[in-house]
Amino acid sequence: MNRGIAYASAAYLLWGVFPIYFKALQAVAPLEILGHRIVWSLAVCAVLLLALRRLQWLADLRGQPRVLAWFVASSTLVAANWFVYIWAVNAGRVVDASLGYFINPLVNVLIGAAFLNERLRRAQWLAVGVAASGVAWLTWQAGAVPWIGLVLALSFGLYGLLRKTAALGPIEGLALETVLLAPLAAAYLLWLAHAGHSGFADGDTATRLLLLAAGPVTAVPLLLFAAAARRIPFSTLGLLQYLGPSLQLLLGVWLYGEPFAERAPGYVLIWIALALFSVEGLVQGWRTRASAG
Repeated sequence: MNRGIAYASAAYLLWGVFPIYFKALQAVAPLEILGHRIVWSLAVCAVLLLALRRLQWLADLRGQPRVLAWFVASSTLVAANWFVYIWAVNAGRVVDASLGYFINPLVNVLIGAAFLNERLRRAQWLAVGVAASGVAWLTWQAGAVPWIGLVLALSFGLYGLLRKTAALGPIEGLALETVLLAPLAAAYLLWLAHAGHSGFADGDTATRLLLLAAGPVTAVPLLLFAAAARRIPFSTLGLLQYLGPSLQLLLGVWLYGEPFAERAPGYVLIWIALALFSVEGLVQGWRTRASAG
């Protein structure tokens, strides 16, 4: 249990400091960063799968076109999520990006109701309504829909839905997604180098090392998360997930000086919604265990 909490905390802390990593690559175009993230993530997955001798799933895929189609969709969603996040951080929109991961649990609830026939309890509906009020405030205050947060939450929520229903483990799933994306990513990176617009080729040693690190930066928190999910209750994992967006918000406000005061009421409503959602989940879990005992 303690080890699981440590793994989960480490994963969410790493995701929370992602803005620092991507800000360090601000001189490189977001689409090129995405290309390197895909290619080097595939390299990390390949090394891990070879080391663990877990390659049988590749042969099994030949008779499962439905699984392959599922992962074509999930790879598209994860690529969109990664790109929007990278763009947002490097465009000075870290606070907006953090919103997506604050509201993601509530979006997951709605996705479960829409696609998995899961029934929402009253407190969950209340939490969704309060969060919707917060999003409405942010829309009114900014004069525009907070599309960055909504796109991140929806893409990650739908990605989670597809991965929930696909029978591959974390490493195998990421490997297949990056295999599907790698030809386009590699072709784009080669074109950039040929056209003389490559941030990798033209960058200094630090930039090149940071781009090469995109693989471990992507894979390590995912592996820590997968290890944690096997060791601790889902409710505990759900509470710890707020570490990531909380850190991102703090970095956006205190380190990068992004404006927040005008948006604070909307975020407060969303935090109230998350508190309602989390407390209701804990109470429901206690009741379930008590009735089972």
